[in-house]
Amino acid sequence: MILNDVLRSVRFMLDLSEPKVIDIVQLADPAFVLDKDEVRAWLLKEDEPGHQPCSDAVLARFLDGLIVHRRGRNENQPARPIEARISNNLVLKKLRIAFELTDADMHEVFAAAGFAVSKPELSALFRQPGHRNYRPCGDQMLRNFLKGLTLRLRGAPRVASAAPRADVWTRSRAAASPDRQVAPSPAAPRGRHTPRS
Repeated sequence: MILNDVLRSVRFMLDLSEPKVIDIVQLADPAFVLDKDEVRAWLLKEDEPGHQPCSDAVLARFLDGLIVHRRGRNENQPARPIEARISNNLVLKKLRIAFELTDADMHEVFAAAGFAVSKPELSALFRQPGHRNYRPCGDQMLRNFLKGLTLRLRGAPRVASAAPRADVWTRSRAAASPDRQVAPSPAAPRGRHTPRS
């Protein structure tokens, strides 16, 4: 998967500013230098002028920094080495750690995106490469995970309900007499009434 898509998705789901993205990267590596212009270029879409590809070095530090940002730093553990290459499986693993997702949470995230994953499939994604049950995470699977996680954190977008419109007769009377309380329009007669003799 394009690394920019991962950075863009996480930035959107957490509503992070460009300076905050820099802060998170430097939580993992304070000596790693970057500026807002670089971050802005990574967050642009591929067809937008000024777009630049995000590197493995940047995304690895961003994801490690995200774990510290959300869970705090464990001073009892030595700092882990920064990965040179980022795979979809590694992105999935780091996001799971950062957001403290259980197996049940992971299934809910995938289900929210309409992407069903069985228990054996989920376990296989977190095996070490070379394990006989290891399964590589495809681009579609990671996209659906990011979509489901965004829905979990931000909720589904709300659709504003249309306000009830007054009928033409009521609105025309209100316009003619703005200070006057307007009664509802009279009901139309259902049919001619013939008096009994």
